[in-house]
Amino acid sequence: MPYVIGADVPDEPAGLRFRRLLDRPEILQMPGAHFGMAALLAKKAGFEALYLSGAAMTATMGLPDLGMITVDEVCFWIRQVSRAAGLPMLVDGDTGYGEALNVMHMVRAFEEAGAGAVHLEDQLLPKKCGHLNDKKLADAHDMAAKCAAAAKARKHLYIIARTDAAASEGMDGAVARAKLYLEAGADAIFPEALTTREMFVEFARRMPGVKLLANMTEFGRTPFFTAAEFQEMGYSMVIWPVSHLRVASKAIEELYASIRQNGGTHKMVDRMQTRAELYATIGYHEYEALDATLVKTVIPTGMPQRS
Repeated sequence: MPYVIGADVPDEPAGLRFRRLLDRPEILQMPGAHFGMAALLAKKAGFEALYLSGAAMTATMGLPDLGMITVDEVCFWIRQVSRAAGLPMLVDGDTGYGEALNVMHMVRAFEEAGAGAVHLEDQLLPKKCGHLNDKKLADAHDMAAKCAAAAKARKHLYIIARTDAAASEGMDGAVARAKLYLEAGADAIFPEALTTREMFVEFARRMPGVKLLANMTEFGRTPFFTAAEFQEMGYSMVIWPVSHLRVASKAIEELYASIRQNGGTHKMVDRMQTRAELYATIGYHEYEALDATLVKTVIPTGMPQRS
């Protein structure tokens, strides 16, 4: 239903709804869906929670994922997805946009915008995608202070601490950091860029009873695993952060090439979402019905053809 109907807005805060999903035995699957249309399509496909990737948000803005965007810019995407789908979402909080007070501001802003969970990472600015080389790690105790600040600032928001330490400090370093972050107030751990099944299994074995997040990004350092395989390895959550944007961007690239080559879009029509499909996805007629001054739209069933 349209988000403008107050009775259809969830009464329970997103953070509590996110926690309840994690109480179930099956792994929580969160596809990347950082804008309204993607959120609606993910919900239509049956997903119950979504992921907002910093890399996807920045790429959509034509920027690299180097920690350049602001809290307010991220909140724009959070509000958009929350309104569109009403699903609890995990949001990429990068390094927290600064130190303790900045982290607390981020937590309050994200929660007020509609986020259900956030993850913080233990990199220094300028940060990098977790699957790239030569990342600079923050002092573990400085990161723990950020986790404590986030826990103090949240009302219901679920706090996930991400550690990028496996690449430079090995499994022992990553596990030690994870335990420190949990003691400081994090609810769950996100071990980034593990490169083998054995690493995933070992990390989970050394974190008994802890909720763990797995990142199944393409073209990175992690081999392809399914959600069921991650669950078997001991993980409670999995994200596919940028997959939707990769597919959409490739399709847009092919569209523009076809227009240039063929002088129009006629070669691509069979690959397009139709007007009727678009309107059904966004609930066009449901919004239209809320205003008595609007005559119900009759959707054209075909394109006029030249005689």
